[in-house]
Amino acid sequence: MRKLANSELNRINTDEFKDATKTPLILVLDDIRSLHNIGSVFRTSDAFLIEKIYLCGITATPPNKEIHKTALGATETVVWEYAADVVEVLEKLKSEGVSLQAVEQVVHSVMLNDFKVIPDQKYALVFGNEVKGVSQKAIDRCDGVIEIPQLGTKHSLNISVSAGIVVWDLFQKINARLSSAE
Repeated sequence: MRKLANSELNRINTDEFKDATKTPLILVLDDIRSLHNIGSVFRTSDAFLIEKIYLCGITATPPNKEIHKTALGATETVVWEYAADVVEVLEKLKSEGVSLQAVEQVVHSVMLNDFKVIPDQKYALVFGNEVKGVSQKAIDRCDGVIEIPQLGTKHSLNISVSAGIVVWDLFQKINARLSSAE
């Protein structure tokens, strides 16, 4: 085996990214403290052609040197918008028919491996603060809550890790549905 050079990866350029069909996923980051976590979510969003990111509350916005360290230019490709109030964003998305799913640990959550995607449904995934998680006011507006199964002693995963896991899982499920529909 030989490691591929970046020039051999055949990645699309920024203009091609903007024109590409997006995965019907929107990410809502509410009160994320770490600039590196924000950058990492941008990079994951670029990798899986995520439609949009909403940055809410205290979540910092590009351009920002610390976000750029992990985003590596993904803030130039992924569409994003800042909103001070996460509730307003969630109500807007709900009015557009987007299914709102918090990623959190709550009573009656659905384990990620059991979560079923609905054909032609657009989803918004809500991720919360590194310490407090998704706020109750945001959870109250969601259609459901997805929980990542965990077996160890820790109570949670880093938000950027959680976003990567959940985005990958839903990306796979959405694309499996699309492939089986063809």
